[in-house]
Amino acid sequence: MARLKGDAGAFALMLGGVRSRVQAEAEMADDVAFWARRGVGIFTVREDAVFVGMTGLHERPDGRGLGLRFALFPHARGRGLAREAASAALRFAHDAGEKRVVAIARESNFASRTTLGGIGMTVCDRFDRDGHAMLVYESVRS
Repeated sequence: MARLKGDAGAFALMLGGVRSRVQAEAEMADDVAFWARRGVGIFTVREDAVFVGMTGLHERPDGRGLGLRFALFPHARGRGLAREAASAALRFAHDAGEKRVVAIARESNFASRTTLGGIGMTVCDRFDRDGHAMLVYESVRS
């Protein structure tokens, strides 16, 4: 996970950007605690038993709520893994009782936007961050 979060090709567009090993390890400890508190969290993504990325849920630091995120190493892209993994994480969250899940993507990040739309999330808001137009997607289950 530290290698993934330190890879600019995988994590440069994520909130907070590329992480150092120390930052990644601190986030992993937070992720374990989040699982204990909420019953949802981050999953690893594997292809043929090889770690290729992550997906799952975290509490967004901007107050927008429970956020879906996903990141894959560049070599693992283009085969539908992000869509499959993000869809499974979203279903897991809703099945665990989470009513609303959000995801944020740069307006210019067509790969992420395609994934989010492909798993049924819809745009519900927009905002600017660091000069970039950002889209807020949501999935609501009653």
